[in-house]
Amino acid sequence: MSVAARLMWDEGVTRYDFGPGHPMDPVRLTLTMRLVEALGLDERVDVVAAPAAGEDTLRLVHHPDYIAAVRHASRAPAEADARAGLGTADTPAFAGMHEVSALIAGQSVAAAEDVWRGVTPHAVNFAGGLHHAMPARASGFCVYNDAALAIAHLLELGAERVAYLDTDVHHGDGVQDAFWNDPRVLTVSLHEHPRTLFPGTGRPEETGGPDAPGCAANVALPAGTADEAWLRALHAVVPELLSAFRPQVLVTQHGADTHVEDPLAHLALSLDAQRAAMETCHTWAHEHAGGRWLALGGGGYAVADVVPRSWTHLVATAAHAPVAPETHVPDAWRHTVHALTRAGGPWRMTDGREPRWRAWADGYDPADAADQAVIATRRAVYPLHGLLP
Repeated sequence: MSVAARLMWDEGVTRYDFGPGHPMDPVRLTLTMRLVEALGLDERVDVVAAPAAGEDTLRLVHHPDYIAAVRHASRAPAEADARAGLGTADTPAFAGMHEVSALIAGQSVAAAEDVWRGVTPHAVNFAGGLHHAMPARASGFCVYNDAALAIAHLLELGAERVAYLDTDVHHGDGVQDAFWNDPRVLTVSLHEHPRTLFPGTGRPEETGGPDAPGCAANVALPAGTADEAWLRALHAVVPELLSAFRPQVLVTQHGADTHVEDPLAHLALSLDAQRAAMETCHTWAHEHAGGRWLALGGGGYAVADVVPRSWTHLVATAAHAPVAPETHVPDAWRHTVHALTRAGGPWRMTDGREPRWRAWADGYDPADAADQAVIATRRAVYPLHGLLP
């Protein structure tokens, strides 16, 4: 029987831990799940855990030699192969790395299957969204690319068109790379311009391989972009592409590192803009993909103030149980924040903004840097779909 939404959760995912001082602190996952519970959202979704992805599943995206290298680094972290991106400053090796990375991937793969088979229309894995991992290399804190694996499994199950929308502040390079020449997958990434941020890719002229022209779209926004311009860019590019591509499933990645308080990037979004984008993705799933929606987490390094609230809104949106912006954060959860981080934690569920944006159809400013980014993307990609830029 179909449920309103499925939340993938296994406490074991919190073992994805690169050690003290690393920005990707797994406490962000713990605090998110505890906030979901504190607001009673765990009663509005079907909370399930899936087994770790096995070797055959991992090979849908990752090379056998790379998987073997991860397994070896997992057993002997001091012997990690830096040529495979393991044991680096960004992606240090740690005991059990393979097992927990495969566990996170397993949640996304199982969620994708549940959505495709109609077990649930919507599924969330906020521990996922590890979009930088390449077929033969770890990158940017990411070991196995659960987003790409979920999409590859959808194709394996018979999906003919899958759309992937990445709203992380960093370019979704690993997912784009995995499906660069596959016309069955449309990858769209809205991110800070590669001039100023890792991984240095995601320019508008990156539009897909020879067999998949227009199946990659990149909106590279200038540092400092805030709510109105970011939401305007999202709405100016994505819906027309989805309408033209006609996906059967929408997979979205919701890195919380677009927030103004994130320490590793330079966009200036509020939590309210992130929430608005989640609601829009939910709407687009119903309008363009028959309601089939898999939503993933991603980056986000303001681990107490931003990430838990952002992804709790994601769960609430998928559950058709939105949390009102004026909602106060439960005191019990703030005590948990203090116990785990010695920080105070936020007081309410959003930043108190009311994000609005001007529709692209109402005109654009060719001197505006954000509008220039949109123009560049539309000119590069739209004609490949038979659309006027």
